[in-house]
Amino acid sequence: MTANAQIAKPSVIQSLVSNFLGDAPVWYKRLILIFLVANPILFHVSPVASGWLLVGEFIFTLAMALKCYPLLPGGLLAIEAVGIGMTSVYEVKEEIMSNLEVILLLMFMVAGIHFIRDLLVSIFTKIIIKVKSKIVLSLIFCILASVLSAFLDALTVLAVIITVCTGFYNIYHKVITSPSTLIHDNSQVSKEDRVDLDNFRAFLRSLLMHSAVGTALGGIFTLVGEPQNLIIGATANWNFAEFALRVSPISLPVFVCGITTCILVEKFKILGFGQPLPEKIYNILREHHLRHLREIDTPRKVSLFCQSLVALWLIVALAVHIEPGLVGLSVIILATTFTGVNSEAEIGKAFKESLPFTSLLCVFLTVVAVINHLDLFDPIINWVLSVDKHQQLPLFYVANGVLSAVSDNVFVATVYVSQVSDALKTCTIDREQFDMLAIAINSGTNLPSVATPNGQAAFLFLLTSAIAPLIRLSYGRMFIMAIPYTIVLSVIGFICTWLLLPEATDFFIEMGWLKEIEQAACNTVAK
Repeated sequence: MTANAQIAKPSVIQSLVSNFLGDAPVWYKRLILIFLVANPILFHVSPVASGWLLVGEFIFTLAMALKCYPLLPGGLLAIEAVGIGMTSVYEVKEEIMSNLEVILLLMFMVAGIHFIRDLLVSIFTKIIIKVKSKIVLSLIFCILASVLSAFLDALTVLAVIITVCTGFYNIYHKVITSPSTLIHDNSQVSKEDRVDLDNFRAFLRSLLMHSAVGTALGGIFTLVGEPQNLIIGATANWNFAEFALRVSPISLPVFVCGITTCILVEKFKILGFGQPLPEKIYNILREHHLRHLREIDTPRKVSLFCQSLVALWLIVALAVHIEPGLVGLSVIILATTFTGVNSEAEIGKAFKESLPFTSLLCVFLTVVAVINHLDLFDPIINWVLSVDKHQQLPLFYVANGVLSAVSDNVFVATVYVSQVSDALKTCTIDREQFDMLAIAINSGTNLPSVATPNGQAAFLFLLTSAIAPLIRLSYGRMFIMAIPYTIVLSVIGFICTWLLLPEATDFFIEMGWLKEIEQAACNTVAK
């Protein structure tokens, strides 16, 4: 009998178990199966308890994103929830339709930026080569990520920076190993090079974390900065300028304190920050960059110029309040037309980064539909709305902040803003209080959510990206490196929401900047 004949072929059951959730750990697969079995049983005993359990299970899948992409286990839980009656297909459809702007933003804007990525990559590459001071470099990355995230989707901005960092890692890895060696294989790296490689990883980790936090700092500023901003702005019927004005009492002080934190953690090398770029690696990257510049031909220069014009159109279109998703679609059309892209396959590559997360967002919205169907958050909302009017702002900030630190901030904002909107429709609160509560929800979901990778979509995107295992950026390391930012942003945001927001809002109204808007809102409610 041959050796091949002695090897037992896997049975159908073994193959099914092996295929279930791919290469996720066995204990994780078993736990998901336990969830799927327990949910229908508990639902018939206590719908509310089963609803909270589903929310906890979904948050767990987000936290375990490195073990398995949350779309799979979260999607199974969502399908089961609809199947056993925790919500309905109609309610899920309503949630998706009410968040169509966000879905279009993720689908088209992220894909659109893919076609002007060469321009953005060139900018970030020049910065790394030209600036040798690690503090200044970190500051530039943080500020640039903030500015870009105020007008572009945070996932898009971080995707560009990840591309730059991955390219640099790949350049150095090819120098210290043979050209045919896989990027994950470090077996050929010498002891001397391994020290530089570890330092290089620490350097890239800190840049990526500064950039990720920068997307949160800039994302709070504008209507298109974060997906939940669009949800909140659409519910409150705010345009681009009004949103920026209303949130400015929080966004401006937080930005200043965030930038200060960036400088301090680098200067004092706190929790993994402060590692400079090794001189040997800098020389390798610089030489590669100069060689690349020499190889740029006229068609490439024309392409970069056209990308610059498309980027300018993007900023102008957003400034005049054109729907962001449609702007993203126009960017795809214009950028591909003038940069030599004309095949379906090339265009299809642009959607690889955005569609998985867009699908995951639809799963989020299914869980939101469950929460609304079972009225899970009603007791919390009713309690917060029952307290003194001036105490509601800090309570909403804390409630949103705590949930956003362990769950996705889009998910939390969607739930809370819909509940506050219902309170406005039933005249439980007035329009002015609704506006301030909406800003409290916005700041609460944007700032404390940097605490964990599953709180911010951009952080989760970074954690599940291809570069994370290369530079040893795990869930725990991201959590630890985010601690200084979490403390500063959360505390400053709380103080500004509680004390500064009401005073600033009254000032804006007295100056007449919000007077017409307030009157129009009151007339709408009266009708």
